[in-house]
Amino acid sequence: MCDKEYVGFATLPNQVHRKSVKKGFDFTLMVAGESGLGKSTLVNSLFLTDLYKDRKLLNAEERITQTVEITKHTVDIEEKGVKLKLTIVDTPGFGDAVNNTECWKSVADYIDQQFEQYFRDESGLNRKNIQDNRVHCCLYFISPFGHGLRPLDVEFMKALHEKVNIVPILAKADTLTPTEVKKKKIKIREEIEQYGIKIYQFPDCDSDEDEDFKQQDHQLKESIPFAVIGSNTVVEAKGKRVRGRLYPWGIVEVENSAHCDFVKLRNMLVRTHMQDLKDVTRETHYENYRAHCIQNMTRMVVKERNRNKLTRESGTDFPLPVVPGVGDETEKLIREKDEEVRHADQQPDSHHHYDHEHESEHYSAHHEPSESESNAGTHTDQRDLSDEAL
Repeated sequence: MCDKEYVGFATLPNQVHRKSVKKGFDFTLMVAGESGLGKSTLVNSLFLTDLYKDRKLLNAEERITQTVEITKHTVDIEEKGVKLKLTIVDTPGFGDAVNNTECWKSVADYIDQQFEQYFRDESGLNRKNIQDNRVHCCLYFISPFGHGLRPLDVEFMKALHEKVNIVPILAKADTLTPTEVKKKKIKIREEIEQYGIKIYQFPDCDSDEDEDFKQQDHQLKESIPFAVIGSNTVVEAKGKRVRGRLYPWGIVEVENSAHCDFVKLRNMLVRTHMQDLKDVTRETHYENYRAHCIQNMTRMVVKERNRNKLTRESGTDFPLPVVPGVGDETEKLIREKDEEVRHADQQPDSHHHYDHEHESEHYSAHHEPSESESNAGTHTDQRDLSDEAL
């Protein structure tokens, strides 16, 4: 009896799983912050790759004239048969200049460009293989040397918080004592709320989740900003090899939760919230951009219709619009032709009649009928005579 009642749609998750694994996943992560805060080291530590092996470090003189650039590193990672196309967007030169006025503008422009490209592809004819290069998450690195957020940090996050999911990072946490880390986290959270900055919000737990998961979620929210330490070297500690930093007074282990929040950040980014970061990007940030674009397009269409309606009603001759790509000579000829047509329309009817008569005389004087035309006339006369005879 139970077998007959079983329809089979309970296997839908398995179908989605197989299709997703076959297609693969993509994720775009942006890292922003001034030089020397360990951005590259942290990215390499997160994904166990070396994305910056060909990087050239600039000296002090070269940094004076350096502007904010946007560099992309793409790597394909496979783990247990699941493929991930990871794109890291770096912002070298951010915050390094003496005058950092609007240095975040190129970063905001890049995010908008990715939205625009996706919007164009989505509105095109072929929508099968659309490349999703939208930025799904931005790790913003905050300097540990200071009393909280700097004006540049506030300006950057306020300029981008409605375009991308911002996750604040307290960099180089091994330069602070545990008490200092705790105080600095509270201070930064208070300033984020004070200045109205909208950072990425972790989704609330469902009521049916177990207590352990709820506890982990609470600890994750309390960890903002994540105090992290990055390291690409393996050291030996207590008889086992771990990734960390060796100091004269001891070893700082990167993957030890008692030392830093590196494990919490990695679990949040990869294991628990990667899909939610993509969903929020698609459903909130991109939808806001898309709605704004469509509103502008609709406004332009209505404006154009009203202008055309006004032109028809008033009968006013508007000057020809300048067509991009048309040379001055071509535009001059068009205007001259337009003037000729306008003058011709204003001439009296008698002139038009005279011109037609003159044209017919000119045609008859110079045109001799061909043999076929003469035959055609003969056939017509014969047909008329036969009609009269009948």
